[in-house]
Amino acid sequence: MPPAFTKEEIEAEDKKPKRKVAVLIGYSGTGYKGMQFDHMQKTIEGDLFTAFVAAGAISKANADDPKKSSLVRCARTDKGVHAASNVISLKLIIDDPDIVQKINSHLSPQIRVWGILRTVGSFSCYQACDSRWYEYLIPTCSFLPPHPSSYIGKKLVELAEEAGDLEGYKERQEEVLGFWEETENQYIKPILDSLDQQTRELVEEALYKVSTTKAQFEDPDENETDVDENEDENNSKISIQKKSDAADRTGQPPANESEDSIAPDQQTRDPASEEGEKDFDQASSKADTIAAETVDKAHLDAAIKTLRQAYIAAKQRHRISPERLSRVKAAFARYVGTKNFHNYTVRKQAKDPSAKRHIKSFTVSDTPIEIGGTEWLSLKVHGQSFMMHQIRKMIGLAALIVRAGCPVERIDETLGEDVVAIPKAPGLGLLLERPVFESYNEKAETKFQREPIDFGKFEVEIEEFKRKEIYERIFAEEERDNV
Repeated sequence: MPPAFTKEEIEAEDKKPKRKVAVLIGYSGTGYKGMQFDHMQKTIEGDLFTAFVAAGAISKANADDPKKSSLVRCARTDKGVHAASNVISLKLIIDDPDIVQKINSHLSPQIRVWGILRTVGSFSCYQACDSRWYEYLIPTCSFLPPHPSSYIGKKLVELAEEAGDLEGYKERQEEVLGFWEETENQYIKPILDSLDQQTRELVEEALYKVSTTKAQFEDPDENETDVDENEDENNSKISIQKKSDAADRTGQPPANESEDSIAPDQQTRDPASEEGEKDFDQASSKADTIAAETVDKAHLDAAIKTLRQAYIAAKQRHRISPERLSRVKAAFARYVGTKNFHNYTVRKQAKDPSAKRHIKSFTVSDTPIEIGGTEWLSLKVHGQSFMMHQIRKMIGLAALIVRAGCPVERIDETLGEDVVAIPKAPGLGLLLERPVFESYNEKAETKFQREPIDFGKFEVEIEEFKRKEIYERIFAEEERDNV
C-alpha cells in the first residue's frame, strides 16, 4: 500500500471525477507473493495500486483502501505465477491523456499496463469474463520414455507383455526407441568405465535399482489440504468445500474457477520423470548405508553428480520428431469438449455437477522453441473455467501417456466415473495467456458505446513482454534448477 496522506494533503487535492474502467495488464509473478492484496507482503495489486496513486489515477482520499475504488480482479494468480494478459476493473481518474505512461513509469518492468478502457458503471471483469486461455511451456524431453533400466521402464515392458500388446507398445515408442541406447553408449559408458568396479556397482545400484515404494504411486493429492483458488464478485475468499456445497444445492458448477494459484514448493522440473529424480536423490543416502567405510563418500557423490548431469545434458539435446509431436497433439486433443474432470482436481466426486467442464481447444505448437540448448513446446488451453490443478493434471497425464507408450485413448478412461490417481505437472511453466469477454464485447460498441476489451491491439508489446519478462525467467529457473 502507498504511504498514508495527511488530512491537510487530502483536503488540498483538487477533486476530479472517477470513471469505471477496465485496466489491461501483464506481469511476471517472480518475486511476488501473488496478485491479490496482502498488507504484509509484496503483491502485484499492491504495486499497481501504489502506481495508480503516484500517477494521480487514484485520489489521496481513496489511497488508503482499494475498496473505495471498487477494485475487482478477473483472475487471481498465486505466488510466482505469471500473466501475459489479465484485467482488473475499478474507478480511476483518467482525464490525463498520458495516464498509462505515467502509471507504467511508477512500476517495475515486471508489471505493465497495456491500456485503460472506459466501461459501463456496472462492469465487473470477474463476472463478465466468459473464458480464459492458459499457456504452458514444457521441455520436449518430458515426452521421452523412462530409462529401460529404471523400475517404470521395466514395468512398462512387463505390463505390455501381460496385456499381449508388446508389439503395440514398441510401435508407439518406435520414434524414440534408440534414444537411451545412444545416450548410454555416447555419454554414460565413458563415465562408468572411468570408475573402479566397486564405485561403479554402487553408482549403478543407486541409479537403476532403487526399489519403488507404494508411496511413489499414491495419489499426490490424497493428503492435500483444500485451498481456495478463486473469488466471488466481491473478491472475498470462499473455500472449495463451500463451493462444492453450493453446487450441490443449485445443480450448477461454480462460475469461473481458475487454475492459476500455484505454490512454488509444489514445483518440480519434469512432470513425467519424477521416478528418475527420486532414484538420483536417494543415491547419496544409499551410498551411506552400503559403502560408508569401503568407498570414499565424496568420490561416490561426485560420480553420481557427473552421471546425473550427463543424463540431463543428453535429455536437453533431445529434439522431438514429427511423429512424436503428432502423438503429443493426439493426447491433448482427447480433452476437448465437455468432460467430467473429477479426477483432475482435489476431492471432487464423479457425480458432482461442478466436475463437468468445457474445453474449447487444447493446442500444441507446431514449432518448438529452443532456448539455451533446450527445446520447449508451447501448449495452449482454452476453457470456460478450470478447477484447482485441472490444467496441470491434464498436462501431467498426457505427458505420462505419451512417454509410457500407452494408447492416447486411455485418457478417456480417466474421464469416466472410476477414481484414477493422476500426476500433476510442475507449476513453473504455467501462465495466464488472456481472459476472454465475448458477451460483453458484443454489446460494448452497439449498446454501451464503449470499446471492446481486446488485447489484440497490444499484441506486439505483449509478445515482447512475454519473451523478456516471462519466458526468459522460466527458462532461467529451469536451467538453474538443473545445475
